[in-house]
Amino acid sequence: MTQVPADAANYCYRHPDRQSFVLCQRCGRTICGQCQTPAAVGVHCPECVREARASAPRVQPRVVGSIRSASRGGAPVVTYGLIGVSLLVYLAQVLTGGVVSSAFSYFAPIALTEPWRIVTSMFTHGSVLHILFNMYALYIFGAQLERTLGRARYAALYFISGLGGAAAVTLLSPATPVVGASGAIFGLMAGFFVIARSLGGSNGVQLLVLLGINLAIGFVSPNISWQAHVGGLVVGALVSFLYTKTRHRSKAGLQTAGLVAIGAVCLLIVLGRSAMYLGYP
Repeated sequence: MTQVPADAANYCYRHPDRQSFVLCQRCGRTICGQCQTPAAVGVHCPECVREARASAPRVQPRVVGSIRSASRGGAPVVTYGLIGVSLLVYLAQVLTGGVVSSAFSYFAPIALTEPWRIVTSMFTHGSVLHILFNMYALYIFGAQLERTLGRARYAALYFISGLGGAAAVTLLSPATPVVGASGAIFGLMAGFFVIARSLGGSNGVQLLVLLGINLAIGFVSPNISWQAHVGGLVVGALVSFLYTKTRHRSKAGLQTAGLVAIGAVCLLIVLGRSAMYLGYP
């Protein structure tokens, strides 16, 4: 027999054994990934969805209905999408003999004129081992965080962490070209730890050890950007801390403003340092 945890507010009201960070935007109850239905704003629980459909029935195209059905099943579609795009980009790197790698990599001097490289570099990798390790880590941490945070919050955490990694590279190693999703993934690791602690999880000693080992590898290996790791880690922890303090739907505006502020600071660091590097006043 399943017992309701002591702090039921952190668990799905329909599945008391599943922790979740997501609230129904209509009734405010906690719901897990399986119980979430994407709405125009946030997600809705099954009861609120039934009420809405009863009052305003509509017919959906079969393809749209199939996608939403899979989404309601709790599949980490954002994580799968990130992995899929990364694999396609790496295939393009291999087939073009380095042309894509050169066009998608990031380094500070070019950020002011080609800022999209901040994003494209997150889907570009330097070797088979590089992409395999990153995609495995993305699947392990990303799938769980996506179900816990919800797709929009999870995507924001991923990309803002990646931007934080780029900001650290810009400050500490501006002339070094970098590729890879490591900054974003370190942000996910930090987010996993912060969110787990906020939900009353374990002390996360194993995760801290894993983070320490990976950071140490970055410091001793000449081909790994430890700067991106540190930047992603710090920004990911900051974004996740913001989530823990603005969880209630009444603080949605504050949460959005906080995310914009963190992202803007990182972007200003990138563009400002790039301008200085190129000799602009």
